[in-house]
Amino acid sequence: MTSKADVAGNLDNAARLLAQASRRGAKLAVLPENFAFIGVHERDKLPFAESLEPGSQPGPIITAMAEAARRTGMILVLGGMPERGPDPDHVYNTCAVLAPDGRLVARYRKVHLFDIAIPGAAEFRESASVSPGDGPVVVDTPWAPVGLSVCYDLRFPELYRALVAGGARALVVPAAFTMHTGKDHWHVLLRARAIENQAYVLAAAQVGRANDKRHCYGHALIVDPWGIVVAEASDVEGVAVAELDLGLVERTRREMPCLGHRKM
Repeated sequence: MTSKADVAGNLDNAARLLAQASRRGAKLAVLPENFAFIGVHERDKLPFAESLEPGSQPGPIITAMAEAARRTGMILVLGGMPERGPDPDHVYNTCAVLAPDGRLVARYRKVHLFDIAIPGAAEFRESASVSPGDGPVVVDTPWAPVGLSVCYDLRFPELYRALVAGGARALVVPAAFTMHTGKDHWHVLLRARAIENQAYVLAAAQVGRANDKRHCYGHALIVDPWGIVVAEASDVEGVAVAELDLGLVERTRREMPCLGHRKM
């Protein structure tokens, strides 16, 4: 996706792409980080934060995506959205999972926040408006347990090892990787996480220029447990679809038993 500072427009676009994925046979779909809103400044997201606490009134983002889940019959992994927390000046960057009937069944709050300053390239301080989460989350699906993460988490392999220790057979990495880092690191890191954890990696992505400050690399892709890219989107908005062979996960782990050889 190329999300902008227009929640209604982004949600309509997400629904369109989800319908396209459903027509192509998808049963589980992953949207990128910031799918519903990308502003110029870190604090721009605060007014759009929604509560995901049990019993809370659903906001526009969850309402629209729950309807999309019911309409398509897919499990939806909402890559990263602003979740309201106890601090009015900070939100959580939350990866939420909806069942095909629209119910919220899991949420992961991004642990590693993107605070960087690359001279002449990119400068972000996510922690100025986002509070970190406190641990890994694995969600059960009808096919296999799926481990949740968001964007900058990709650079911290210990998180993915914890997800696999928790039973994950597939790992989602919804992201808004910058062009500066994505062109050199995106494919390498995603394939490494797949190889070292012997799991599928599903990496949705923002693509193109959201505003004058943020230019995203794109290349949403799916990697198999051997590290092979089995589906990849182009440099424009679109959908990447692949059939996951969960038996390949078990065969890879059995024939190359690296996970059982760990010493620390």
